[in-house]
Amino acid sequence: MASNPSYQQSKHVAEASRETEWTKPSFGKELFLGNFRLDLIHPQPEFEPAAVERGEAFLERLRAFLTERVDRRQIEREAKIPEDVIQGLGDLGALGMKIPEGYGGLGLSQVYYNKALAMAGTWHSSISTLLSAHQSIGLPEPLRHFGSEEQKRQWLPKLAKDHISAFLLTEPDVGSDPARMSTTAVPTEDGTGYRINGTKLWATNGAIADVVVIMAVVPRSHGHRGGITAFLCPYDRPGITVEHRNDFMGLKGIENSVTRFDDVFVPDEDVIGGEGEGLRIALTTLNTGRLSLPTFCLSMVKYSLKIAREWSAERKQWGQPIGEHDPIAQKLAWLAGTAFGLEAMLDVSSRLADDERNDIRIEAALAKLYGSELGWTAVDEMVQVRGGRGYETAESLAQRGEKPVPAEQMLRDMRINRIFEGSTEIMHLLIAREAVDQHLQVAGDVLLGDSGLADKAKAVAKAGAFYATWFPTLTTGAGQRPGSFSEFGDLARHLRYAERHSRKLARSTFYAMGRYQARLEHKGHLLGRIVDIGAELYGITCACVYADTIAREQPDRRQQAVELADLFCGQARRRADRLFTALRANDDDAQYEAAQQVLSGRYEWFEEDVLDPAGDGPMMPTHPEPAAEQYERPPAVAAPEVEATATQ
Repeated sequence: MASNPSYQQSKHVAEASRETEWTKPSFGKELFLGNFRLDLIHPQPEFEPAAVERGEAFLERLRAFLTERVDRRQIEREAKIPEDVIQGLGDLGALGMKIPEGYGGLGLSQVYYNKALAMAGTWHSSISTLLSAHQSIGLPEPLRHFGSEEQKRQWLPKLAKDHISAFLLTEPDVGSDPARMSTTAVPTEDGTGYRINGTKLWATNGAIADVVVIMAVVPRSHGHRGGITAFLCPYDRPGITVEHRNDFMGLKGIENSVTRFDDVFVPDEDVIGGEGEGLRIALTTLNTGRLSLPTFCLSMVKYSLKIAREWSAERKQWGQPIGEHDPIAQKLAWLAGTAFGLEAMLDVSSRLADDERNDIRIEAALAKLYGSELGWTAVDEMVQVRGGRGYETAESLAQRGEKPVPAEQMLRDMRINRIFEGSTEIMHLLIAREAVDQHLQVAGDVLLGDSGLADKAKAVAKAGAFYATWFPTLTTGAGQRPGSFSEFGDLARHLRYAERHSRKLARSTFYAMGRYQARLEHKGHLLGRIVDIGAELYGITCACVYADTIAREQPDRRQQAVELADLFCGQARRRADRLFTALRANDDDAQYEAAQQVLSGRYEWFEEDVLDPAGDGPMMPTHPEPAAEQYERPPAVAAPEVEATATQ
């Protein structure tokens, strides 16, 4: 990889690692094209009775283990998960929740894996993070999808029982730009393996791992395809040094490391999936692995709702419970709607993952993006409702005889979810690229303007044929017919809204492409609004579908589910309407120009009275820095924001 690659080089590396084929249908892909394919997610796939029985039995064992054997306040005090707790999780089978039974695991469905992570997360976030880092993106998941049968037989039973794994991708100077990766894996002269050299940053479980997945660049040479490659690497090999255990604002118990590799030998049989396949493996693994993030967020939102509801009923001001005062009542309603909407989106996406008939790359990414953004606001609102007690630690509350509600810890733990496994900004770019994939396939040569006149003429003809057929379909649809979606009863109006506005979103995207053409990929804030609208429409649809599922599976809760879905959909519609307005009326260009003035130092005088405890040295290690243009123009397709995956 180039040490200081150009924008085009970075873009090429990221683009080459995308899944370019759509071999399965995708609700998310069709939504952004204005084709509201409700049939792809409704009715939801039913649970297999055996899977439910197995999942419920495990949840009961996990609940007993957490409540009886794990002191969550001790984890927070000591910033460490005790070894006996980790061993107990292994004995329980929690390290192998997603590993098939044939390889010694529990073989839980995605739905029940999520339920287990949520339960562990509400007890202490560091426990769910350990389990997720090990299974969602750690060694088990890449092996399940890309490993050889020999690798699976050797490692999956160990990983299911007592071997902790970690995922090593981020580097001190490499976040979402894989073209800058500097860790190398040089083939040995005798052809038996590779020598790995480099440093990896922010690897959760990296301080206690038994075996890791490490991404390194194999130089292109005779007999070697080269490129970013995934290696399986036991942590006891000579040359591996854990240099530092990182400490963070939240997630106090995680074992997150800086790990250095000095001439570490890895044999050929430890390559996962082949040379040059590493980034594709990482991106594919994250498609489903990302569902752990909205799980964490949902668990915190539901816990926040419980805390806020109880406190709003208990705490009295001016002669009545604070929940009867309008400002707090508004927060409670928002929390209730948000909790239902996030659970709906996660349930729909997870059942799709279990069903395996749909491509869920967009749905999982939307769930992660949406859950982390709304989740952060939800926990912040809960702290506001709790007031001073929300800012006080659980330990302090307990010491003076009050209920040890971990509100401030939840806020600290929640904050990372907007960053890891794809920061909000990177998720916007990643989802936007998938959302316009069809347009780039049929009109890329026209829009990007990098082909000759003859080729461009052919591209214009091709694009014209597609848009002459596609664009008229965006004019009318089921959303304009009053009786559409009548099987959803009172919620039908929200589905009609989603259908109408999916077509409006597709038209808006088309107009933006026509206006900005090749410059659109650099309009990250605008693309972010397009993606956020898609997330709101997906959330609305999921809420209606999930309420219908609850009505069928739990008839006694039908009315309450419909009420919560209606509450959420109203909130989501208002957000979507504001986003549509901002597509047309915004000051993005002026803000960008102002930012460049800030970067140039024009307003440094305004900071002269700041006392900087960190000093005046460089904010980053003294590695070569990319040109400013590369920061201004992130690739249209980004690798997962690895600063974000670091804690995962």
